[in-house]
Amino acid sequence: MTGTQKVAVVTGASSGIGKASALALMKQGYAVVFSGRRKELLEAAAAEGKGTPGKSLVVQTDVTSHESIKALFAKTKETFGRLDVLFNNAGGGAPPVLFEDLTYDQWQNVVNANLTGVFLCSQEAFKIMKAQNPMGGRIINNGSISAHAPRPNSAPYTATKHGVTGLTKVCALDGRKYDIACGQIDIGNAGTPMTERMAKGVPQANGTTAVEPTMNVQAVADAVVYMSSLPLDANVLFLTVMATKMPFVGRG
Repeated sequence: MTGTQKVAVVTGASSGIGKASALALMKQGYAVVFSGRRKELLEAAAAEGKGTPGKSLVVQTDVTSHESIKALFAKTKETFGRLDVLFNNAGGGAPPVLFEDLTYDQWQNVVNANLTGVFLCSQEAFKIMKAQNPMGGRIINNGSISAHAPRPNSAPYTATKHGVTGLTKVCALDGRKYDIACGQIDIGNAGTPMTERMAKGVPQANGTTAVEPTMNVQAVADAVVYMSSLPLDANVLFLTVMATKMPFVGRG
């Protein structure tokens, strides 16, 4: 690693938003740690970055496991010596069942991944960033449009994404003394495997089912790169990137 190369950890980097963002950071010269549960997909994703100015490291990680998270950040520090950017992207939702039929385990699984995992990753990032020289770094949380407005039958996902907003504000405040900037990117209908169902129609608040527009995931990756590239005396606290014509603004 060169003395000027910045280091980024991206969770959920095997596909979709995480993969696109990790590769975009590599193109900007970052050393990027691709983390996620599926090692083969992580390795394939990282291989797509060959020929860019950046470097890659694959670390299989389960963000619902505290020990797995600690191992991820220990490996990052051992390999690259520092951490400049953490993109808390990993997460998921529960089956879209009726509110009253949601099981405790379904609820808890989403909370563990989307909220507790983000907290634990941010905590490990804090420990590295406050102790390194030069001190500081940046944490970017994937909030989602659901941090503002729910879809039908999405209690765990929506509740955790609202929780991420609170966590973002806390990290932005508590990180000041360490030159740690924290912001949140709220994404609406990026074209990924997770949103393929949009083309077939998804439930709407008025009880109907409608096809929703999507946008190229590269728009999200570019926004993550922008947020990452700012000097630490500047912070994008909240940024929304959404498909222009999706039903969010107004009443559908």
